[in-house]
Amino acid sequence: MKKSLALLLVCILFLAALACGSPELPDPPMLTATPESSPEPTSELTQAPTPAPEPTPEPIEVTIFAAASMTETLEIIAEMYKEVAPHVTLIFNFDSSGTLLTQLNEGAQADIFISAAQRQMDALDTAILPGTRFNLVENKVALVVPWGNPGKIEGFESIAYCNSLAIGNLDVPVGQYAEEILTKLGIWNDELFVKTTYGSNVTEVTTWVVEGVVECGIVYATDALQAGLDIIAIAPAELLETPVLYPAAVLRITEQEEAARNFLAFLQSYAAAQVFSYAGFFIPPLTS
Repeated sequence: MKKSLALLLVCILFLAALACGSPELPDPPMLTATPESSPEPTSELTQAPTPAPEPTPEPIEVTIFAAASMTETLEIIAEMYKEVAPHVTLIFNFDSSGTLLTQLNEGAQADIFISAAQRQMDALDTAILPGTRFNLVENKVALVVPWGNPGKIEGFESIAYCNSLAIGNLDVPVGQYAEEILTKLGIWNDELFVKTTYGSNVTEVTTWVVEGVVECGIVYATDALQAGLDIIAIAPAELLETPVLYPAAVLRITEQEEAARNFLAFLQSYAAAQVFSYAGFFIPPLTS
């Protein structure tokens, strides 16, 4: 709840700043002409031409396929973007990166793809518009427990002794990160496998932990913070081959290239970075 309020405050402050506009300037001083300097009356009056009104941009829809763990932050940023580009309607499809990749491969139409891992973005390869891919944010992988920690979990190593564990499916990033951690710890075996429940995305795993369906779960730190879960441990770098980076790119199939590029540019703005940071994301160096 506190995290949601903080994110909402960022959005409100941003919108207020846009609404303020430029300060009003005082009227210029009046000049009183003396009889000697008064101009001779003229029979013809000239009037400056009225400038033509700016044309109203045509309404545009931009479809964004994004990892489920970005739902709250992107929805807030979308509200902010209405003030920047009111003619652009952003349509989101949030799900696991693996599911989104499957949908794109099966012919789903989208303008932008934001994955929770490099693997799914790499799989698109030639479907990405050259020069548009970059790492948007970085996340962390967290071990979380329900309120009260009924399983007395103390760290990733103690997962071996838990009665129930929830992770993402092994075809989605959060599940792949979990499998990598458990394998490196040497505890990913048949005994733990049968005690594990698999979610189709990180939101599902988070819900099971919140409701106490399992004793512990492995999710992204941002989802844990938004759900108010107890974070027992953050996975150290040595347990993961690569950082948890979220690449974003415009897809070749887009029919709104300029609008898609503009929205990705806004995601790299200071205003958007503030929202990501409050949610627990880290802003990586701007590299592809």
